[in-house]
Amino acid sequence: MDVKSFIKAARLRTLPLSISGIIVGSILGSHDSFLPIYEKYFNTTICVSETSILQSPIFWLAILTTIGFQVLSNFANDYGDGIKGSDKNRTGEARMVSSGSITPKQMKSAMKITTIVTLIIALLLIYVAFGSDNFGYSIFFLGLGIASIAAAIKYTVGNSAYGYSGFGDVFVFIFFGLVSVVGSYFLYTKHIDFKIFLPAISIGLLSTAVLNLNNLRDEIEDKKNNKNTLVVKLGNKKAKKYHYFLIFGALVTALMYVFLDIQSIYELIFLVAFIPLIKNVKTVAQNTIPAELDGELKKVALSTFLFAVLFAIGQVL
Repeated sequence: MDVKSFIKAARLRTLPLSISGIIVGSILGSHDSFLPIYEKYFNTTICVSETSILQSPIFWLAILTTIGFQVLSNFANDYGDGIKGSDKNRTGEARMVSSGSITPKQMKSAMKITTIVTLIIALLLIYVAFGSDNFGYSIFFLGLGIASIAAAIKYTVGNSAYGYSGFGDVFVFIFFGLVSVVGSYFLYTKHIDFKIFLPAISIGLLSTAVLNLNNLRDEIEDKKNNKNTLVVKLGNKKAKKYHYFLIFGALVTALMYVFLDIQSIYELIFLVAFIPLIKNVKTVAQNTIPAELDGELKKVALSTFLFAVLFAIGQVL
């Protein structure tokens, strides 16, 4: 068994994107969970609790759980597309099952191991966050974890894989955006502030933009392999307009969150991350060779991660 092949199949470059929602949800959750206590005992509206986020076991366990889900999703995607022959002529980095570097049986074993390890970490996260006093919350988040695993696997695996029928965008928006941000926020606060859905939508839209770029790049091959992504269904022109909506929609919802209760001009520091994203919109608009969009995937993914980090810094400052 070649360890290097499994590392390639894990696609480590996708991990910064996957943890972006955790960063945003955790910084907001940390702020809202500690602020009332701080104000009660120190009689001030200044809160420095956000700096403690890196010492929070909830934060690191949530990061590890999310990484587990992402790696499982990448393994399942490699396996599902590989056995269906969808990766034979793909653009970009080679996939391990289709190239023969990993057998389907080996990949299935890796998926099982990743599922077990991720579930163990998720259970530990749930216990640390809720203890034994919030059984209902624990059951709900356990169900959410199981749903995340099922969604990751069913994206390309099986006859009814939803990635082949245009619903991959919905999965990414819900799990990378809403579940990631709102879920991690709830782990800290044990309640939901509906304003949190605004940055959650921003992360969800940007994550979906990465998938849309991937599908724009692979449109021709996906058509040949009957992989009916949203891009295939919409067509190239409409899919580009959809991409513009995803980027600018993320900008609008992030601005809405900040302006609802702006405390400092530093909260707008996240706008720096949209400089490369706006450039990406221009590149997509001018693109005529789908394969050339491969380099844009990394740019948008890293810009999303940068947005999350800058958004968090803005909340601290």
